[in-house]
Amino acid sequence: MWRASGGAIYNTNYHLVWTTKHRRRVLHPPASETLTKAIVALCEEHGYTLLALKIVPDHVHVVLSVPPKVAPATVAKILKGASARILFAMHPELKQELPEGRLWNPIYLVATAGRVRKSVIQEFVEAQKPGGEESGGS
Repeated sequence: MWRASGGAIYNTNYHLVWTTKHRRRVLHPPASETLTKAIVALCEEHGYTLLALKIVPDHVHVVLSVPPKVAPATVAKILKGASARILFAMHPELKQELPEGRLWNPIYLVATAGRVRKSVIQEFVEAQKPGGEESGGS
């Protein structure tokens, strides 16, 4: 879907994936529900259009559209940093389950989604299995 902002017409969609520290499987309810609400709120607050979201016990998939002036690294920093602060504030027990009390690995994956229908993106994200075992072929 084409959007307009700041003198630009754009369709910049990113698929971000990040994992918990040492792939610890800690993103279970109610923490996963808190994380979902946090990511939705952060996207709204920063003007990102959330297209798909999937949280599994050891990683997160987010597909979103952002204005071209916003770098994917900025999006990842905002979503990872703020969501960790929110999760630790609402679920302090998570720190006990994580090495060094850090929620996320410092790295993340970013891929461009281009002009793909929202339904295709949602199907892909929903097909992801817990533990990083992607279903289907390449």
